[in-house]
Amino acid sequence: MADYRLIADRLAADIAAGRLKPGDRLPPQRAFARRHGIAGSTAARVYGDLVRRGVVVGEVGRGTFVRARPPVEPPLGDPGGARVDLELNFCVLPDQPDLLAPGLDRLIRHDLPDALTPIGVRGTPAARAAVARLTARGGWTPDDRHVLFTGNGRQAIAAAVSALVPVGGRLGVEAVTYPVVKAIAARSGITLVPLPVDDAGVLPRAIRAADVRAVYLQPTLHNPLGTTMPAQRRAELADTVRDLDVQVIEDAIYAFLGPDLPPLAPERTTVVDSLSKRLAPGLTVGFAVPPGHLVDRVAAAARSGGWAVGHFALTAAAGWLADGTVQSIVDRKRAVALTRQRLARERLAGFDIHSDPGAYHCWWRLPDHWRAETFVAAAARRGIAVTPAAAFAVVPGHAPNAVRLALASTPEPTLTAALDVLAALAAGSPEDEAVD
Repeated sequence: MADYRLIADRLAADIAAGRLKPGDRLPPQRAFARRHGIAGSTAARVYGDLVRRGVVVGEVGRGTFVRARPPVEPPLGDPGGARVDLELNFCVLPDQPDLLAPGLDRLIRHDLPDALTPIGVRGTPAARAAVARLTARGGWTPDDRHVLFTGNGRQAIAAAVSALVPVGGRLGVEAVTYPVVKAIAARSGITLVPLPVDDAGVLPRAIRAADVRAVYLQPTLHNPLGTTMPAQRRAELADTVRDLDVQVIEDAIYAFLGPDLPPLAPERTTVVDSLSKRLAPGLTVGFAVPPGHLVDRVAAAARSGGWAVGHFALTAAAGWLADGTVQSIVDRKRAVALTRQRLARERLAGFDIHSDPGAYHCWWRLPDHWRAETFVAAAARRGIAVTPAAAFAVVPGHAPNAVRLALASTPEPTLTAALDVLAALAAGSPEDEAVD
């Protein structure tokens, strides 16, 4: 039997020499095996070895493709200009430091002694009441006794997952999902079960077929898809999880930008959220709001994971919530999101763009002549960072041919220029990106 490594070496040499160019599709494995007179199992090992070397990438339903060369990242516009980051997804208003400063001054002058002491995951009564008001939506207001605090939203997700899914257990998630959940599951020995979605969200029958006891979902302004489940799908999913006795972890991190909709099934849903998108990643507090019968379990998971909130951060956040600072900033950030979405629609007109008008990001299904990885590398060579669908795919090789664009963290003139560059790139040919 032919040594698969020698065959893989020859293909890798062809790629390095430019005889096989970025974006070139390798033959199907059966055709490759016939052409080289080898067994199908040997061809599979050749392709697998090339994937491990990082020189090709496989996409289910599309084939195996030569990977793009490492990007060189020149600036987008001005000489010496910075890389344009359309990956990080947050918004900080130009005058936000001035809006937040009075609250910090008040904390330092009056509340600092208490803020320097330890505090548990249950926080303070004032903070719990403020977060209960903040997270209330669609006629649902949580019991403030159920509010728990962590250092950030990622820690709130980790605590909820740890509390609801045992080591070796299975957690249902949308087939493309927030990448941090993949990392949490990997560290915790949890198997993620991808749940197929359509334009309305997760399919109820997918949960029935998944054999899971918990699901992690983003019903409002999904990341990366930017979609919001309509009322009928929410009702169908609520009936499904009740019928199957499935617990829900609902990530509401972007819900403040979307429509006023309640959790899917409040009596079995742990809502996780934070202040990172409302305020800033560097000034955040996370919170989890489980149903009453799960509060102690989630609190124990947060404590054992070392995910409790810091007292200083919690006191600052509670002050900004109480004096209306958070709401004032949120109102303006909603306007920013609407403006950025309109801008994206205008600059990328004619392309397959999907999102909610109020989202911070959009999902771009690329033209057929582009592959996501090749497009991302080509964009990076122009100084623009975008996120390929593969970053969100639960199962490697099952990523849609799409990219996510984060719209809110880049100054508007820079964003406009970057979108124009991306539109021109998408309208062109990947062949122009090949470098001898």
